[in-house]
Amino acid sequence: MKWKLLAAGVVYATAAYAQAALTAEQVKSFTLANGMKFIVLESSAIPNANMYTFWKVGSRNEATGTTGLSHFFEHMMFNGSKNYGPKQFDRTMEAKGGANNAYTNSDVTVYQDWFPANALETVFKLEADRIAHLSIDPKMVESERGVVLSERSTGLENSNVRMMMQDLNSVAFTAHPYAIPTIGWESDIKAWTQKDLENYFRTYYAPNNAVAVIVGDVKADNVKRLATKYFGSIPKRPAPPAVRTVEPEQKGERRLFIAKPSASAPNVMVAYKVPEAGHADFYALDVLQSVLAEGKTSRLYRALVDAQISNSIAAFSTEGFDPGLLYFYTVSAGHVGADKVEQALLDALDKVIKEGITEQELQKAKNAKLLNIYRAQETINGKALQLGNHEVFFGDYHKMFEAPAAYEKLTVADIQAVAAKYLKKSQRTVGVLAAQEE
Repeated sequence: MKWKLLAAGVVYATAAYAQAALTAEQVKSFTLANGMKFIVLESSAIPNANMYTFWKVGSRNEATGTTGLSHFFEHMMFNGSKNYGPKQFDRTMEAKGGANNAYTNSDVTVYQDWFPANALETVFKLEADRIAHLSIDPKMVESERGVVLSERSTGLENSNVRMMMQDLNSVAFTAHPYAIPTIGWESDIKAWTQKDLENYFRTYYAPNNAVAVIVGDVKADNVKRLATKYFGSIPKRPAPPAVRTVEPEQKGERRLFIAKPSASAPNVMVAYKVPEAGHADFYALDVLQSVLAEGKTSRLYRALVDAQISNSIAAFSTEGFDPGLLYFYTVSAGHVGADKVEQALLDALDKVIKEGITEQELQKAKNAKLLNIYRAQETINGKALQLGNHEVFFGDYHKMFEAPAAYEKLTVADIQAVAAKYLKKSQRTVGVLAAQEE
């Protein structure tokens, strides 16, 4: 009875959120003559706005010898342009009451600006100046090169999961550039030339390779006027070269062992090949991931943590342009060997393949997915991220409004089917990190 009451409350909350949710008709979009697309959502709840600029460039666009350049430009974009010197981007934003950040992954580099709505024109000036006239000063390049090298070494030393993902990806992918770590390989970071940097920026930081999302207390007509004024004169460039490599079908389990003397307990990571974002199986796989590893009532938590085999369990995947991986990561309870941890994990996955999930598990996952969608839409940041991700990864921001129905129509048979389809031994890569090989 307690669960039924809770479920009813969640369903009621979901319905309430749905009634207040965004509609596609509220979103406006336009594309400048140079190919730069803008998506605008007027939202006047607070006198603030944001601008998320999605550049379709990440480590999948890199090659041997130039790995890490996408992430490096995330640093360089804050280090000076024609009208704003080094660090002036941040200072100008802060003087207007704004802030910013950025991130890079395998597929995209995204720049995030948050500001009082009356600072929109200043933000457009800043963003347009660094796109049109970024400074790639050799002295600043060397300074930032050192920063990235330090970030790489300390990140890998301090994070077992990061080290495992880097090495596991390089084994799971034999041809596709998803094998490349976003931060790049150390030898490449040390060897980039000035010409490498200039060519990379000119190729990928073209207006026709970007999507900008502006959400907040703005007017779409004014956004278009300012976009035309500040971005319209930036010349369009040839489309970047397509990533043509298709990862060959994996035909057997792959394994790796990472020796890390400082590891206090074995870490186990198992990753399976899954399709790209926008694939018909995306939503079913997302629900499967939640049933398996989201919360203390999830299948893997009960099978590993409650059984005192592991201290923690997590699952994660990335939305990508190309087929990627679904990762399961767990840390031994200390007294349990890696072999036993791995077997317990695989047994729990096999049980879902053979027996499926319950209606209760499915409904709980659906409710959580819908609540996450609607809760994100309560903030201008959540709205911008959802719109941008659907435009870039699913091909159209309108797909964002189709997601609730896509989750709602899933059945327990759908979840069991994707488990059987993708959680195959032949499609998995298993990694173990420990102080010494057992």
